[in-house]
Amino acid sequence: MAASEDAEVDFAATVERLERLVEQLESGELSLEGSLAAFEQGVRLTRDAQRRLDEAELRVRTLIERPDGSIDFAPFDAPAAEDDSER
Repeated sequence: MAASEDAEVDFAATVERLERLVEQLESGELSLEGSLAAFEQGVRLTRDAQRRLDEAELRVRTLIERPDGSIDFAPFDAPAAEDDSER
């Protein structure tokens, strides 16, 4: 697996872990101490995910920088999401 694929898997795993923590916190089944520990872990995971996103943005900027040092920013058009009502 290439380094970029490893990073994507790690990012996806981080997001999945965050989602599980949110579910645990929302369930109300954790003790106060457990909730605090889950919250602290969520903060660490969120910061890690943000760092990864910032690094990815920097890499993209590096890739689109022109030889003269200017940057050609083009709007990113995400593919249109399918509306669930249309299925």
